[in-house]
Amino acid sequence: MFRSTSTRLAALYTAGFALSVVVLGASILLSTGATLRRQFDTRLRAEAGALAEEFRTEGLSGVIQAVRERENTPGELDYGLQSPDGSPLAGRLSRTHAPEGWSRLSAPSGAQRTEVLRVLTTRLPQGYRLILGDSDEQNDALEDTLATSFEWAFVAVLVVGALGGYSLGRDVHRRLTAMTAAAEGIIDGDLVRRIPLGGSDDELDRLAATFNRMLDRIAALMESLRQVSNDVAHDLRTPLTRLRQRLEASRLAPAGEERTEAIAAAIDDVDAILETFAALLRIAQIEGGARRAGFKPVDLSEVARTVVDAFAPSAEDVGQCLTLQADTGVVIEGDAELLTQMTANLVENALRHAGDKTRVAVEVRRRRADAEIVVRDDGPGVPEAERERILDRFYRLERSRSTPGSGLGLALVSAVARLHGATLRLVDAAPGLKVSVSFSLTPEAGILGFSNTQDISRSPAQA
Repeated sequence: MFRSTSTRLAALYTAGFALSVVVLGASILLSTGATLRRQFDTRLRAEAGALAEEFRTEGLSGVIQAVRERENTPGELDYGLQSPDGSPLAGRLSRTHAPEGWSRLSAPSGAQRTEVLRVLTTRLPQGYRLILGDSDEQNDALEDTLATSFEWAFVAVLVVGALGGYSLGRDVHRRLTAMTAAAEGIIDGDLVRRIPLGGSDDELDRLAATFNRMLDRIAALMESLRQVSNDVAHDLRTPLTRLRQRLEASRLAPAGEERTEAIAAAIDDVDAILETFAALLRIAQIEGGARRAGFKPVDLSEVARTVVDAFAPSAEDVGQCLTLQADTGVVIEGDAELLTQMTANLVENALRHAGDKTRVAVEVRRRRADAEIVVRDDGPGVPEAERERILDRFYRLERSRSTPGSGLGLALVSAVARLHGATLRLVDAAPGLKVSVSFSLTPEAGILGFSNTQDISRSPAQA
């Protein structure tokens, strides 16, 4: 605990406050002493001036009488009046030999004690000497009281700082120890362990919550990695087995057209496997977030129009109707290539699984602060229990096992949506399936507007 940052910080602040008390106390003592001395000296000078005026108006007898009267008054100064040759005339200090000007001397104060006086000696007319003194004991007592107060304040600051530093250091040490223990457990493989929160919502709690979210993400990625490994091993076993069989058949087949066909089929299998790995690598790249740095304003309407124009001819060939309804100027911040790939995967998935003679509609809409792209078909749809699962890698419905594909199309769509901070929804279109992706609009989108709506439809009747 005594090596902890919190303890060192508390000790540093305690030392700083203690030094502040010392500096403040010294400043107050010095300024108080100087003020008392000024008041002290002013009083003596004023009294000396008053008695000098008394000498000029009343003469020596008047000064002697004034000294005797004032000396018997409680709280007054100590006085002494001497003749020009130094003989005492009046006052308790008349027998002292103080030099002219300011000096300090000890004088008896009764009860066999002496006191230190601050003395001002001046010359009166005709050479008489006037001696005025006042005790420094009150000033010294006040200064001692102030010094004692600051000494206790200094001790109190040290005690409170030490106790506060110990308490803070112990609490922080306890919480950091719990964090360290949780981290050690996670290092040992306990991925479900999390850092405990103190409930105070301070910076350590917020740090622990951030680490817990990071650990949740790491655990999800580890689970995803495990699932991907299992899926790759499971889903690629069949095409690899088929590839080996075809290569074995080509090896045994006689030279000629039969061997050529076997080799061509094997090459097709290799291309399909390579395509699967390319899709996996692309999903991993998207989930890594590296493409986010290159985001630029992208017009979703143009993206959807490009995709629909590309798929319209193939849809017409099988009697499907592919339509587009798009608001103009629906702009978001994103990656144009990935958004095009996402839209193409949605359209291709709808065309492939909806069946012949079906209708697939693509819509791009701006709704207040959101932009939305929707792909809707009127095919057989997807059971509600499996709508989330079809977003997983390699997952395919039973009825789709015989159709071409690797089961990675919608997984890529999900990855692109997450990269763009979009919300992906799959709902029943009654009949068919409706897939919507909602994006937050950029400031540029608010400027462009969307008053015009364009309809693009392709069907066999229009061919």
